[in-house]
Formats: sequence, C-alpha cells, structure tokens
Amino acid sequence: MAGCRGAIVVAEARSSDEPVLTRRCVIMKVSDFTTERFLESQRQNAAAILLLMPRNTSAVPQDVVQSFMESEAEALLEETRMPVYVAPEDEQLLCMYEEVKQAAAARTSSILVRVLRSMVTSTSFQILVNNNSPIKAITDNTLVTLEGVLIGAGEDPPTIVITAHYDSYGLAPWLSHGADSNGSGVAILLELARLFQKLYSSQSTRPPYHLMFSLTGGGKYNFLGTRKWIEENLDHAESSLLHDNVALVLCLDTLANGDELYMHVSRPPRPETHMHSFLQQLEEVVQSRFPWVRLGMVHKKINLVESTVAWEHERYSLRRIPAFTLSHLDRHEAEQRGSILDTMSQVEFRKLKRNGIIIAESLARFMYNLSDKGSPKDLQVFKGHMEFQDSRLSSLMSFLTSVPRAAQLLDKEPRQMVLVNTLEQEFRRYLRHVHRHTFKQDKRDPDMTFFDQMNQPVMMYRVKPAAFDLFLGGCIAAYLGIIYYAIQNFGYLYTKLKAAVKAKHQ
Repeated sequence: MAGCRGAIVVAEARSSDEPVLTRRCVIMKVSDFTTERFLESQRQNAAAILLLMPRNTSAVPQDVVQSFMESEAEALLEETRMPVYVAPEDEQLLCMYEEVKQAAAARTSSILVRVLRSMVTSTSFQILVNNNSPIKAITDNTLVTLEGVLIGAGEDPPTIVITAHYDSYGLAPWLSHGADSNGSGVAILLELARLFQKLYSSQSTRPPYHLMFSLTGGGKYNFLGTRKWIEENLDHAESSLLHDNVALVLCLDTLANGDELYMHVSRPPRPETHMHSFLQQLEEVVQSRFPWVRLGMVHKKINLVESTVAWEHERYSLRRIPAFTLSHLDRHEAEQRGSILDTMSQVEFRKLKRNGIIIAESLARFMYNLSDKGSPKDLQVFKGHMEFQDSRLSSLMSFLTSVPRAAQLLDKEPRQMVLVNTLEQEFRRYLRHVHRHTFKQDKRDPDMTFFDQMNQPVMMYRVKPAAFDLFLGGCIAAYLGIIYYAIQNFGYLYTKLKAAVKAKHQ
C-alpha cells in the first residue's frame, strides 16, 4: 500500500456514489476520482479514501487519464486531514469494489422495504489501518546533483550547460515513476552526453565550447538541488565553469509527447546573443526536417515576491545566467508534471526520439556555427553510428521508470540509491571531471519536511453492515420481551391453554 503520510482508519467501505459518506472509507477507481467527489468526501468528513490504481495504465482511456491528472493536481493543493491511500488493483479489491457499487445502486434505486431487506441480508466491508507507531518528521533528506564536463577546444571557451532534474512527484510517493516528467529529460540528456562525447573525442571535431551536463535532485520541490548546486558553484567554489563565460543553459523537462516544442524564457533573447542564435538554429532544424512540429516561445517573468519558481531555468535567470527550458508543455501548471499516472504508457518513443534529434542537431549547428558557414539547413550531423538509438532510449526509459523516484525515497531506499549510483556511472562513462554533490538540509530550518511510514498495511474484512446490528438487537429485544410477557402472565396463559385442550378433547 502507498498513500497518505499515516492515519488510523476503522470504517465501513462505501462507494463514491453514496449520498452519505460521513465516517466511511470511500472506495474509488481512477475513473471515479474527480475534484468534486474528493471535495465532497472532505466536506462530509469521510474517514478516508482508498484509490484503486490499474496495474496496466495503458488500458485506461486517455480522457480518463487526463481527467484524473487534473483532479490529482487539484487534490494535492488541498489541505486536508482525510487520509488518502492508493493501492494497485487486484482480484479481491476489484471484487470488493463491485460489491460496494452494487450495494450503492440497491440503496438508491429500491423502495424502503427492499432497501431495509438489502441492508440486513447483505454483507459489507470494513477497512482497517492500524498504525501503532508515531509518525515521525524527516528533515535529514539529502539531495544529490551529478556534474560532468566535455572540454572544448581553444583557450577559455564559453560554457554550455545542459541540465535536467531526475526526481518524480505524485499523489503517492511509492507510485510516482515520472516517465515524461522528467524521465524523458534525463534520457535525452544521457543520449546527448554519449553523442557529443564522440565529437569531443577527436581534436579535429572538438567544438569551441565547454559542454557541462548536470542531473539535479529536488526538482519537484522548487528545484532545490539546482539552487544548492548554483550556490556552491558561484558562492563557495573558487573555480567553476559557471564562474566563467556561460553561453547558455539548456534545461530539459517533459519531452516525451506532443507535436509542440516550447522554449520557456524569463526574458525574450535579444539579437546577437547566444540564446537568440540557438533559437534560430532550433527553428531551422524544425522547419527543414520536422515541419509539422509547432515551435513556440513562452515568456514568463519571474515574480520575485513568490517563493517558488516555475521552471528550472528560472534558478539560473535569478543569478543573471542566460537560460531557458525546452518542453512540450506550454504552461508550468500542467498536470502532467506531477502524476502517478505519468508512466511508460504515456511515453511516445517516436516523439521522444524526434525531440532528442531536434535538440542535438540544433546544438551542433549552434556550436559549429554551421549556418554562417553556408551548410544546408537539412544537414544531419548525427547519423549512422552517431544517431539516436531506439534501443538505448527504450532501455534508459525502462530503467528510469523501474522504481519510483520521489525525492523522499532517493536517499533512503536501496533500489533508489542504486539508480542514482547508476546515473553517476553513466556520467563517468562519457564525461570528464565528474563530481557528485551531496546537499544536506539544515535540521533546524529544513527547506522541505517529509514523513516516514509511507507504506501502510490496509486490512479488509467482510462484515455485516451496521444496520444488521440494529436488526439483530431488535430481534433479541423482541425475543426477550415475549419471554418476559409469558413469564409474567404464565397463570393466565396456562389457564387459557388448559381450557383450550379440554375443549378439544370434548
């Protein structure tokens, strides 16, 4: 089981279709979960919500997925004491769900006598979550940021930074696999590292730019890992490539879907800047090779009053480093950026590979200044043995989504720690000067606080409904009343019975 941070629940299971949910555990499937039903359960003081997750999310209709993601995003913004548990569907849970739905239909469609008969003769389910250990706040989480470099040609060349955050987010940490957000950004970054390493390996093809790659943690929590990494490089390190001439910072976020590609910026790039030149190369590659892709720019100013930022590039923009984010999403509030339904079934590998090619070709054209050299617009730099490999992209995405990557798990659970270590090995395979930066929180004033016991055993019992106890109590009271009446009037009853027997014999 995965879900809420912890609560004791002893309640009868009821369908979300029921008119009365007070002190009940509301059972929902993905198709049932809407913002209205969530708020109604909260308004009626429901004991808990148990959400059943399909094991095969690819079978869920896309409109249901979209509706759930929107409701999930709104529910995560709500402050509530009502625990929400999430469990993968199995045969027993589905059987319980169907019986609860049928009972709800009987109660709403039958006449009073039939309803009472149904309540007395049918069975119901009791949901029990009994947590005897106190819930503890965790403030000692560590964030890991990986950094690696490809050294450019010439003396003191400018630096291009390619970055992506690797953690995920959703309603339940143990079910947050983050395929599109942001497994897609990490997969493309690792492929870019492999491809450009081949160009940098030869002195004749080495471009006049340092190429720095970084994978940051805490991306779903205000890009905390990115902020810490920038602070360490600019405020605490005596020498860093971020101190030198940074041409631009390219942030990769949610790139595994859609026929749109948006460049998110804090301020529009001015002509004759590196960012403007890169945008021109991006437009040329899209127009010449992928004309059906819509390329757009989204300008969003940073609101210094707000304590949170929308995109990773804003962390760099706050330090006056030119940066932008590439994404197929046109707004930072998009529900796809934090959902437990963001699984491999939502990834379109053809579009993921296409977006990777666009980024790689645009970057190469920018770094080698191919437009000014008169090269054809449809020139392919990465082809043959240097092209994006379908098998590698598929393997990377399968690996990244094989375990949940919620921030509170990455430094506590063995499988998640292995994932981060493997990402570091990938960096060491293709890059130089690889460093692992570990940032620990201040326990007295932590930036984020989590809670332990994210896995809770939820027990289900088949019981008679509460109405049955009333019915049984009434039957017992009637029985005792009859016995009491018979004892109190035994003489009268005996006389009547004796007279009736005598009359019968006569």
